[in-house]
Amino acid sequence: MNSDRIPYLLDRMRQAAADAHSMIANVTKDQFLEQVILQRAVGMSLLMASEIAAQLANANPDFAAEHPEFPWNAMRGVRNRIAHGYFDIDLEKVWATAKDDVPDLLYRLDLVRNWRAEGE
Repeated sequence: MNSDRIPYLLDRMRQAAADAHSMIANVTKDQFLEQVILQRAVGMSLLMASEIAAQLANANPDFAAEHPEFPWNAMRGVRNRIAHGYFDIDLEKVWATAKDDVPDLLYRLDLVRNWRAEGE
């Protein structure tokens, strides 16, 4: 994969992660656990973000190595659990990931995007 695609992939990852987080912004955990459509929408958004992270790390190992602040293996793990877990997906973990982990990911993505925009 051409390294010129890295900013594009970072933007796509950010959008998918932001979607997951925004979908639950005004929802309680109990409401989330009651709404199958919301669970699947959030799960799919997390799947998309983690799939992009896995593709980016696999195709650009130098970039991944330069940015250990991203939990590349954990993101790949999220992708695998959602993609292959089907009916065994832990909704508590989906909630916690979207609610607690995604804001930090968004912050890190913004830092990298701004850093790359400055030509570093």
